[in-house]
Amino acid sequence: MFDADLLHYLEGILTQNRKQRFLEVLANRTNFLTVAMEDVYHLHNTSAVIRSCDAFGVQTLHVIEDAYKNRLEKKIAKGAEQWVDIHRYDDTKSCLRSLKAMGYQIIATTPHLTSKTLSEFTLTQPTALVFGTEKEGISETVLQQADGFLTLPMVGFTESLNVSVAAAIILQDLTERLRKSDLPWSLPEAERQQKRLEWTKKSIKNVEGIIAKYQQG
Repeated sequence: MFDADLLHYLEGILTQNRKQRFLEVLANRTNFLTVAMEDVYHLHNTSAVIRSCDAFGVQTLHVIEDAYKNRLEKKIAKGAEQWVDIHRYDDTKSCLRSLKAMGYQIIATTPHLTSKTLSEFTLTQPTALVFGTEKEGISETVLQQADGFLTLPMVGFTESLNVSVAAAIILQDLTERLRKSDLPWSLPEAERQQKRLEWTKKSIKNVEGIIAKYQQG
């Protein structure tokens, strides 16, 4: 449960610049658009996509760790990762089931007979962009359950981009369009306040001890 008094108390420890920065970032955060990464082997790619989510205001990332389990927490702990909510799944089906239950359409990023290019794609409803493994790409499970397909057209000798590069290009374009639209893309106020409290806690050393003293009165 959100504790407004605790937030006010803890924010008294932060600098004014830090508090203002949180407000500015949260004003541009969205869960209208989210990302799912399916069995990405190279952790630097996962980390790069997390940084892109943070940079372009996407609050949540979904990581499927079917083939390469229990690798994420060993390497990724700080930096942009602490500002993005990461949800983990043991298999693709459970991830897609969860995303659909939350109201997302599933858009697979892959060359496909019915793929739309980025310029052709229109955001009209909450969307989960699914990126596949570095070599094999999107799995058959995603291909069968996807509501649509998105691709980046290539005009050079290179046939595909690194997954983190492709994610950055797509996220930059779609989030910019989203903020210019009339769609309800921003975080609800209650969620903004909760994030504000979480981020404030992450910014204070020995915060648990400080909270304990606060609760003691």
